[in-house]
Amino acid sequence: MPRGLIFRPSGTGPHSAPERLANATNGVGTEAPRTRLWRNQLRTERHPVVQRDLEWIAAQSSVDWKLLRNKTVLITGASGFVPAYMVETLLYLNETTQAGLRVVGLVRNGNRARKRFAHLEFRRDFEVVVQDVKDPYSGPDGIDYVVHAASQASPKYYSIDPAGTLEGNLVGTLRMLEVAKINESEGFLLFSSGEVYGKLQDPTAPIAESGFGPLDPMNVRSCYAEGKRAGEALCASWHQQYGIPAKVVRLSHTYGPGMRLDDGRVFADFVADVVAGRNIVMKSDGSALRPFCYLADATIAFFLVLLQGKTGEAYNVGSDREISILELAETICDLFPNRGCRVERRERIPGDPYLPSKQSAGHFDLSKIRSLGWEPTIDIREGFRRTIESYI
Repeated sequence: MPRGLIFRPSGTGPHSAPERLANATNGVGTEAPRTRLWRNQLRTERHPVVQRDLEWIAAQSSVDWKLLRNKTVLITGASGFVPAYMVETLLYLNETTQAGLRVVGLVRNGNRARKRFAHLEFRRDFEVVVQDVKDPYSGPDGIDYVVHAASQASPKYYSIDPAGTLEGNLVGTLRMLEVAKINESEGFLLFSSGEVYGKLQDPTAPIAESGFGPLDPMNVRSCYAEGKRAGEALCASWHQQYGIPAKVVRLSHTYGPGMRLDDGRVFADFVADVVAGRNIVMKSDGSALRPFCYLADATIAFFLVLLQGKTGEAYNVGSDREISILELAETICDLFPNRGCRVERRERIPGDPYLPSKQSAGHFDLSKIRSLGWEPTIDIREGFRRTIESYI
């Protein structure tokens, strides 16, 4: 009989009692109570914005999609807003091209994953493994591609849980490299960050993959960047010593449907304000410049690097078009005048857990990723229009 989306708790096997209870009717266990719980309470189909994005992503001829046919792809941090688009894309390929893909999503928070993937409840091609990425992998074998995206990316956690932030990036990457080695995987992709570049001598110049500045390891905010640097070093080492086909993507200011609106990043705050119909509060003069990349654009880049990038190398993924924080706030308000929002100025409240970066603005040199045929095409207005529409 068809079986539904599997939620495998850490430490369980394919015939254990916990998994039988997590399955829909599968000929072994019984129908899970949770399927009745979330059928009527959560979204049972993709949001139209996401559906249109997936159609556009899958239509990109620059990606050699046939390399994924009949493959099994493991994605860590799968319910996070960035990797979730990779999950959705792979399953969309199954729907439209009979790609024969199997997707395994590793998540730490099973409840959050159930909410994010409620519309995938009855899929036979998608399994969720609930475990901490720092623990030994407890999911299925036969993994052809590993995408390691699990990480605490929100700056508010750098002060709340710096140890966990560092350990997740370091130990988690090691665990996933072990999975790739054991399974003799065809590809390994690490999600890294532009934070690895540190404090550059000329922060206004385009940042190439080879350009690095210092980081202060005794500054608690460095926990994220140092963890990502260590993860990249692990990838390079395992590539050289064990032949792991590891590649790295360095992200910068990615936004889109599904992002958490309470994670403390300024653009998420702005979107949350418009969705709630309240004024956007500025805690600075808004003069800082930032380059923002829409999630659908970034997702294409991820697949390009995974499938067609050079092993043992890193690629910048982002935008080279900058906008001031103030202009972004005004643009977002202007996109939805019926929400009645305007921009307010307010001083930062003492004790705010968000730690603002003291680095000056900068943007990526995208020459390397462009050599694979990628170009960011969705501009700020269109990208944030889609993002906000996905919440209202």
